[in-house]
Amino acid sequence: MNGLFNRVIPCLLLQDGGLVKTRQFGHPKYVGDPINAVRIFNDKYVDELIFLDIRASRLNLEPDYDLIERIAGECFMPLCYGGGVKTLAQAKRLVSLGVEKIAVNSACIYDPELIPQLVAELGAQSVVGAIDIKLNFWGHERVYDASRKRLTAIAPEAHLKNLIAAGVGEILINDVDRDGIFNGYNIERLKRLSQISGVPLVACGGAKDLDDMQQAFDNGASAAAAGSMFVFYGPHRAVLITYPEYAQIKKLFAGNAA
Repeated sequence: MNGLFNRVIPCLLLQDGGLVKTRQFGHPKYVGDPINAVRIFNDKYVDELIFLDIRASRLNLEPDYDLIERIAGECFMPLCYGGGVKTLAQAKRLVSLGVEKIAVNSACIYDPELIPQLVAELGAQSVVGAIDIKLNFWGHERVYDASRKRLTAIAPEAHLKNLIAAGVGEILINDVDRDGIFNGYNIERLKRLSQISGVPLVACGGAKDLDDMQQAFDNGASAAAAGSMFVFYGPHRAVLITYPEYAQIKKLFAGNAA
């Protein structure tokens, strides 16, 4: 772990047991074996890992407990998992396998009672409310339901407030339109949402380098997550699992250290 106040987190996508990367939540490209990626990130002293199964909720599948147990067994850093979690029993089983944080996304759109149940049983520090945001035809921000591949009528601010009122300990903000595009985070949005969040906010979607992450931290994010930045290299997006050296992170983020 980098020992600094802000966290730099690889956000990795699972599909059919493999590691993939998407663009704008579509066109998944296979980028390797998740266990191998975890071992590489262990060697890099990564702050935390987020694994999201992009098919579990969409196909109404249970989390892949066998794979998650193997990932957790290899993982030397805190592990957050999301995908297919719809019940307290599922979340408790994941925690028993070594998962520290449960990210809930689609389920909390339709089941407002799930978050309070998870918080009461696992504690707020173990529950992450995930919000996918996409612009609609008129350019208005709306919560996106990735499990059904459709926009909802819910405004992100309203959903954020509901998740906080339900007791989540952290919020993951994922930008659908910027996913895999390398055009930076939506800084205006992060600044606006961080002002009403009251809990740590994790920015995700669009980061291309540490400068983008610095901007996120300067505008209210407590952590910066990215996928493409850590699995692709160069203009041709060659697959390369990587992570910045501690000295690079320390130099850039030292001003944000607590």
